[in-house]
Amino acid sequence: MKYQTTDFRNGLKIEIEGKPYIVVSFQHVNPGKGSAFVKARIKNLETGQVLERTFKSGVDTVDKPDLEEREMEFTYSDMDGYNFMDMDSYESIHLNHDYVGDSKYYLQEGIRVTVLYFNSRPISIDLPNFVELKVKETDPGLKGDTAQGGTKKAIMETDLQVSVPLFINENEVLKIDTRNGEYVERVKS
Repeated sequence: MKYQTTDFRNGLKIEIEGKPYIVVSFQHVNPGKGSAFVKARIKNLETGQVLERTFKSGVDTVDKPDLEEREMEFTYSDMDGYNFMDMDSYESIHLNHDYVGDSKYYLQEGIRVTVLYFNSRPISIDLPNFVELKVKETDPGLKGDTAQGGTKKAIMETDLQVSVPLFINENEVLKIDTRNGEYVERVKS
């Protein structure tokens, strides 16, 4: 199946020259002279590289990629990478460090993620928007520190570094936004 330029929308997954991309943003341009075209920013789903491409309106087409999403549970990591289990078939897969990237800082045993497959091979993982992590190391909170105060660095159990309010102490569990790596709130125990 092919997509026309009129099908473009943010978040549309497309295939160009055998590589999977997602449309980050696009703009239909209709100049006074010449034919209309679409300027699109597209992100390679395998490498994360963002490109700008121009497509002729009504002429150029792009392929629909063979993508599949599977819900998986993170089981453990080893020297070579990370291991996940398919929640439907109980099949286990191994992803190396390149595919996981900075997502490793949010992986805890038992966390559910979505693994994206392109042409039947895993290429990336999608995390839940929020995870709960325990503070492994931070400077002690000082008496009188309030929520309006400054921030300090905290190292979470997964080695993620987060800026947290001054009143946060070690061994507290915090809710962290995986989209930007920022502290959201303290989790009530």
